[in-house]
Amino acid sequence: MQPFSIPVQITLQGSRRCQGRTAFPTSVKKNGDPPEVHRKLPSSAGEDRAMLLGFAMMGFSILMFFLLGTTILKPFMLSTRRKESNCTTIHTHITEDWLDCAFSCGMDCQGQGKYPCLQVFVNLTHSGQKALLHYNEEAVQINSKCFYTPKCHRDRNDLLNSALDIKEFFDHKNGTPFSCFYYPDGQSEDVILIKKYNHMVVFHCLFWPSLTLLGGALIVGMVRLTQCLSLQCGKYSTSVRDQ
Repeated sequence: MQPFSIPVQITLQGSRRCQGRTAFPTSVKKNGDPPEVHRKLPSSAGEDRAMLLGFAMMGFSILMFFLLGTTILKPFMLSTRRKESNCTTIHTHITEDWLDCAFSCGMDCQGQGKYPCLQVFVNLTHSGQKALLHYNEEAVQINSKCFYTPKCHRDRNDLLNSALDIKEFFDHKNGTPFSCFYYPDGQSEDVILIKKYNHMVVFHCLFWPSLTLLGGALIVGMVRLTQCLSLQCGKYSTSVRDQ
């Protein structure tokens, strides 16, 4: 006959159920001191989703920094090397040979067209050197022989009229100086009329990713703070109950 066997089994089963329900695993000391609570931060499903959102926002902001840094910030840093000067128009003309271009005419349709190449030659006021004018940095990268590259489409007359309007605009300058930007190290063949990437564009490229990164960090920080306060509250409640 084994006395006290049933109470011992009930006690063991009850202790296992309590350990399965409590959020703070405990360990009993040998000297009879009250149980010590492990430093494990409790979390709920909502807190887990909030943490995931915060980390996703921070990862997305880092990706934005990388993409915008390579596509906008790098060209902007190169553009800052250009110095402002005054230019006067020498002569303008449209080349006889039109350049090839491609355009989309539907989902599975790709058309071929041609556009006129407008060349605007200017004189740099500070040096008196002749240079070829371009609209902006992008126009230099696409085609360094033309003032700009229009959007390609079928209507050749519309493309020609647009080029003639720009040609007439510069012809009416009649030697009137206007602002332009050039490289001071002698690369005057890449003179541009306007800068595509200004300080306002760079500001937005840095502000919105930084705001997203800060928002994600605040979400993660607030969730961690809530978990720490919940842990401290649980420890305080346990100590008061033991007293």
